[in-house]
Amino acid sequence: MAPLNSDVNHQQRGHQVLHPPKYTVRRFQPTDAPSFYAAVRESIDDLTYWMPWCSKEYALSDAQAWMETTRDMWATGAEYPMGIFDANTGEVVGGTGVNHINRAYRIGNIGYWVSSRHTGQGVARFAAHQAAVHGFKELGLTRLEIVVLTHNKASQRVAERIGAKFECEARNRVYFQGAPHNAFVYSLLPDDLK
Repeated sequence: MAPLNSDVNHQQRGHQVLHPPKYTVRRFQPTDAPSFYAAVRESIDDLTYWMPWCSKEYALSDAQAWMETTRDMWATGAEYPMGIFDANTGEVVGGTGVNHINRAYRIGNIGYWVSSRHTGQGVARFAAHQAAVHGFKELGLTRLEIVVLTHNKASQRVAERIGAKFECEARNRVYFQGAPHNAFVYSLLPDDLK
């Protein structure tokens, strides 16, 4: 899969100016493991709260194992994890992807995370949008969901900013930190993408 680029267009005095992309979204490669590890370690305090796969003991071997797992997921079509990369340096700044796919009903879920020093810069919004494009155009899905814990305001804003529609507060929808929790369910259809 070719990288998905962040193309930012601006109108200036009637002329279109194309700015170089700041980020790309693509499949992980084995060589991305050290950069992925660095992004996780610099964000460890934030990630251990939100992400069940992350712990204070997260090691380079965990990142290497994740690169292998992502390759297998793509090969089987089970899930489509992708990295978010700085377009200039190539460093990993987060992750996104399409998961929880039900092919019979053509639905899936979008997830995203961004390393701590890159939050608040529109990275998650860009990445979620790119994951949605992949889900609709490459995978042929017709509905994507973004399921967000009720106290995760940042992820709620991302969902809203890419055009996802709030549908409901679902009871016991997410198992979080050892207990069931309510979550907000947002839906995204192909025509909703902003």
